Amino acid sequence: MIKNKKLPIALFNGTIATTNGVYSIKDIDFETAKKYIYEYGFISAIGHDATAEIMSEIVGITIPRNRIQFYQQIGQLAIVFKLNERPPEGIVLDRKEIERIGYCFKIMERLE
Repeated sequence: MIKNKKLPIALFNGTIATTNGVYSIKDIDFETAKKYIYEYGFISAIGHDATAEIMSEIVGITIPRNRIQFYQQIGQLAIVFKLNERPPEGIVLDRKEIERIGYCFKIMERLE
């Protein structure tokens, strides 16, 4: 995995291609995600309060909700909070609903 150590880890609440490019997406366990965030720093592009709250607890630091337009750079890693199933259209899930659905983390790298 190519890692640009000058770039912070982006945090997303979905596997989103933020710009044209080639991406790699793989499963990542919570401990490895936590290690990357501590090692490289992060920029939150998490747009939902419940997701930010859950990620904060898993990682052990405050992850702010931050609805920004973000463009992942070549070589930059992103940790993605991925729900185990797609919610109905127009629904904003609360923490209880997210826990019921379940979630995992993915690591997404923009390769080119």
